[in-house]
Amino acid sequence: MKRLLPLSLAFALACVGTATAASAPPGTRGQVLGDGVGYVSVVRLEHQPDAAANGHMLMVFERDGMAGIPLYESDDGGAHWRFLSNVTDQAHGKDPRWQLRWQPHLSELAKPSADLPAGTLLLGANATGDDATGRLVAEDLQMYASTDGGRSWRYRGSIVKGGGNPSDKDNHGVWEPNIHRLDDGRLVAYYSSEDHKDAGFNQLLAHKVSTDGGRTWGEEKVDVAIPGGVERPGMAVVDRLPDGRYVMTYEDIDGPNNGQVYLKISADGLDWGDPADRGTPVRTAAGAWPAASPIVRWLPWGNSPGVIAVVAERAGGDGDPSGRSIYWNNDGGRGPWWEAEAPVQKLTGNIHAGWTQALLAMPGGRLWHATTSSTAAEPEDARKNVVMYADAPARFDRYEAEDAVRRWSVRIGDRTASNGAKARMASAPGGQLTFPVHVPTGGNYRATVRWQDLGFTPAVPVLRVNGAVWKTTDHTDRDGWHVATASGSLREGDNTVVLEGARRPADIDYVQLDPASGR
Repeated sequence: MKRLLPLSLAFALACVGTATAASAPPGTRGQVLGDGVGYVSVVRLEHQPDAAANGHMLMVFERDGMAGIPLYESDDGGAHWRFLSNVTDQAHGKDPRWQLRWQPHLSELAKPSADLPAGTLLLGANATGDDATGRLVAEDLQMYASTDGGRSWRYRGSIVKGGGNPSDKDNHGVWEPNIHRLDDGRLVAYYSSEDHKDAGFNQLLAHKVSTDGGRTWGEEKVDVAIPGGVERPGMAVVDRLPDGRYVMTYEDIDGPNNGQVYLKISADGLDWGDPADRGTPVRTAAGAWPAASPIVRWLPWGNSPGVIAVVAERAGGDGDPSGRSIYWNNDGGRGPWWEAEAPVQKLTGNIHAGWTQALLAMPGGRLWHATTSSTAAEPEDARKNVVMYADAPARFDRYEAEDAVRRWSVRIGDRTASNGAKARMASAPGGQLTFPVHVPTGGNYRATVRWQDLGFTPAVPVLRVNGAVWKTTDHTDRDGWHVATASGSLREGDNTVVLEGARRPADIDYVQLDPASGR
């Protein structure tokens, strides 16, 4: 992605001790760590030689200025953070025009890679160089390694170099390194490149492989490239699925739907199929889709295959433009996606707020989430953005009504509704919401329907599962909502849950499906 914001060279922040959380901006939810423009990356240590360090968390992000990449640590599950250091450029001889500044990505080696032992921390980031006038003219995607839990870092090598200012139409910039270890011990670095404009590609996604622990990198291989000179696939993030396959998300700027997030799958992390094939769009059955600067994470949930989760800066279709949802799919990326409320509720007043986020599965079935938010007072100034974090119970058994296939129904925002929205469904015979749901295990399930009448005589919507009516029992919930419950059998795999309008229109919040025996 091109940078549209000139970052000040004058600002540098050195923090010592424990970070004190400031007040959250109005309209947000979460703890504030401090100033941060965007691009949060977090790792939870699991493979350290000192077992006492396992469970500690490290965080990096972009901060305005030329002080380097700020690194923070938490030893209490992400509840509190303390500043460790700024990781700075070591490849350009302390040249003041060069600094490690943008798009940091943290990871930990579960197994050795070349001379790097298990537990080594890897940091990929973009070092930028300015000319004598202070104008950015060059990029260098670098990799650093730490074998002492992030206390010290050493430069390993340059992945790829680029040139030009992001605002220049003919720039040849390189962006957004995302580094992983392959099963054979080699390292792979995915990145975005603008170095192929002469070949008709405005920007493309590529990768290189290292056999020596990141000291040197091999030839470039293209992963996603859309011809025509307009579309800008970018910001690739990769994760591993439990069956061994790799999953990638990226944004397609200036594509058919600007910023649409796509999903691609690879058996080995190296072959992603035809580069001109965009992959599978991430979207709900109702047509909402996450947009711009996505991340993808596989999360354990219930029985295999778990959940693929995507968060992004914003959304298209009729999704929340502030991008405060997690999009999830429990069928390996097949079929429709559903929304769940993200732990941090941010503001997106500029393109850098929410630009690459962190999402981790935590013990006890919880999610830990970090992102950047714009401020209410100066939303358009990315230099005023703040890093926010929160954790919350993971919830991937709730099917939001606004995400269902809607007939004579419309999405409406409502703060009293789950995920801040509901579907208003017309009365019979026109109103209908269809939920194509996938369950990994068949058996008896309990359905919960949260719904609300519109001031008329209440009439409970009809719940039909795989063609059979489930008899509901209804009672009043809070905020004027009702909860109707029913039980019945679901088959393993795909099922169709339908809510049909009764004699009165109704607002539908969600359908929740829980195994009758409990989780």
